[in-house]
Amino acid sequence: MASETAEIELFFTEDAQLTKCMRMRAHSLQQRNARPQDGEKLLKANEYIYRLDFGRQRLKFMQWKVGLKTPGKVVITGTSQHWTPDLTNLMNRQLLDPSAIFWKTGQADIECNEADAQEFGERLCDLAKIRKVMYFVLSFADGAEPANVKCSVRFKA
Repeated sequence: MASETAEIELFFTEDAQLTKCMRMRAHSLQQRNARPQDGEKLLKANEYIYRLDFGRQRLKFMQWKVGLKTPGKVVITGTSQHWTPDLTNLMNRQLLDPSAIFWKTGQADIECNEADAQEFGERLCDLAKIRKVMYFVLSFADGAEPANVKCSVRFKA
């Protein structure tokens, strides 16, 4: 029964193809001088699409592991989409609350809003029961950038 209490660490991986596809949508609208659909979420320059692949469906949230090499801030927002996001436009109503926000100032340790991060982590466990992949919008600010950030979530299986 040791396998049932195993700890699993899932790393966020950038979905570069999906990020590119969503940026092309925003660029296309800009070129045609068109407006996005009502409620459509267009990626900003500091936002990227990441994913978590759930190998197991029954998980218990343990903790976030976020590493920032330089001072900055990263906001992790989940999406409620059950389908492949590149087949449809991302709508604001599909973004989950609360977001997990992590920041680092100077040489200090990484800080976060613990209540929101805990609630979001527990929500991931509920969503893992019904899907094998989950998509996220990661926003980088205040000097943080994708190359300087590592994010993962630890679960108990």
